[in-house]
Amino acid sequence: MIERFLKQTHFESVEDYNKHLKFIIPENFNFAYDVMDAWAEEDPERLAILWTNDQGEEIRTTYGQLKEQTDQAASYLQSLGIGKNDPVMLILKRHYEWWVIMLALCKIGAIVIPATHMLTKHDIVYRNTRASVKAIVCAKDDYIIGQIRLAMPESPTVKQYITLGDAEGFHNWTKEWQQAPKFQRPAFVNENDDTMIMYFTSGTSGEPKMVAHDYLYAMGHLTTGCFWHNLHKGSLHLTVADTGWGKAVWGKFYGQWFAGATVFVFDHEKFNADTLLRQMEKYRVTSFCAPPTIYRFMIREDLSQYDLSALEYCCTAGEALNPAVFDKFYKQTGIKMMEGFGQTETTMTLGTFPWMEPKPGSMGIPNAQYDIDLLRPDGTSCEDGEKGEIVIRVGDKKPIGLFKGYYRDEEKTREAWHDGIYHTGDMAWRDEDGYYWFEGRIDDVIKSSGYRIGPFEVESALMTHPAVVECAITGVPDDIRGMVVKATVVLGKEWKDKAGDALIKELQQHVKRETAPYKYPRIIEFVDELPKTISGKIRRVEIREKDKRG
Repeated sequence: MIERFLKQTHFESVEDYNKHLKFIIPENFNFAYDVMDAWAEEDPERLAILWTNDQGEEIRTTYGQLKEQTDQAASYLQSLGIGKNDPVMLILKRHYEWWVIMLALCKIGAIVIPATHMLTKHDIVYRNTRASVKAIVCAKDDYIIGQIRLAMPESPTVKQYITLGDAEGFHNWTKEWQQAPKFQRPAFVNENDDTMIMYFTSGTSGEPKMVAHDYLYAMGHLTTGCFWHNLHKGSLHLTVADTGWGKAVWGKFYGQWFAGATVFVFDHEKFNADTLLRQMEKYRVTSFCAPPTIYRFMIREDLSQYDLSALEYCCTAGEALNPAVFDKFYKQTGIKMMEGFGQTETTMTLGTFPWMEPKPGSMGIPNAQYDIDLLRPDGTSCEDGEKGEIVIRVGDKKPIGLFKGYYRDEEKTREAWHDGIYHTGDMAWRDEDGYYWFEGRIDDVIKSSGYRIGPFEVESALMTHPAVVECAITGVPDDIRGMVVKATVVLGKEWKDKAGDALIKELQQHVKRETAPYKYPRIIEFVDELPKTISGKIRRVEIREKDKRG
């Protein structure tokens, strides 16, 4: 398959990859038709998805069957008035239907907006309004449906509500989708630069931004699956990621299917390392990718008690990898983790490839589809060993995989992307072998257990509690989660004598109610005042430095 899209498909060295990675870009590329339906025609009996859940249910779907299902789903969505350029939000957890509907929306040229199941009413209203969402497809879950119902009166653009079962006011996907007429492919679906998918991503200030990707974004993940994950037709690949986050399409969708691999999905409500390892053992998973947090829990188990003999290759991304985790996992499995780096705005920009020796804790080298540099604050390039901001030099032509911009926010787009350079906001240094080492964010976004948490979102939630006068959210290093959220809080006078464990728990529960629960501060410190600049801005860096000193 990849020979249709690359001039050279096998590489022997870093030099070979850097010199000869060349894409063949079709006119009006569409992943659903040009890759998935092509596989269905070429190898219809090959297994595309092996889905199971924590209830013991199992679905095995071939590429041929998946084409039939996605055609039917596309027809059903069309029957509801959904078509080209219509934004559709998916809140489907890890349910099987997510994969079918993602491809179906691609086939009709709609814009898909994956979203986490932990959104609150406020989060949903904001997304519906900012993106002019036309339809929502969600899991049959009391919390999700409840939050959507609360958001309905303030979401005038949403015309269709669909859930995987019976719920008043919602279409029943399970009963209705197979009754749609035979699918007729639209005469025109998309151009390469049309918007295909959008993600809401957290920043340090303000509400989440909308990251818009074109149809070539899918092709940008070819290198993710075929070279970083090192997948092949015999691979059974598992990536641990919520479908509401960008990492899902990194590891459970585009690149894996370019390679003709089988995507393994374990649909579970609560992560447990033993349960996950038993699934890997039972189904003989050959390829695995997860954030370092997951590996930290896994190595706390006695891995000798699991049959992982089928496991061939392991990758990690999402946050910096602790070398001690690398070493312990390697000692117990004989597999060296291959680290990678990227953002919601990009595909994999740095990676450790099969033809390289990994250095524990290093993100690897630049992916040849991007022109990567490290810049000093004055805009000049860093020397080896010098810390700088990771940037992508864009030049006259946007590289495959880089986002189009922040939807409906030209100002934010210009802040990040100007003078032919996209600024990632991430800091690193490069060693003498060309390997990059992560240092942290220029801004204050917190990465915890693979999630990106913007301080403003948590601060806004805390500030709605009557006890809080002002607060600052920072990240604190944590052996398990990489970082945890800390709140430094100034209390109102009438609350100061109540500072203690009971109030800490009350504030934590308050945040869980006000915004997605994973954002709540695990550490809360009460102070009389916050450190600030002369202009009145909170100096989070001072709080972090104080925490480091202990």
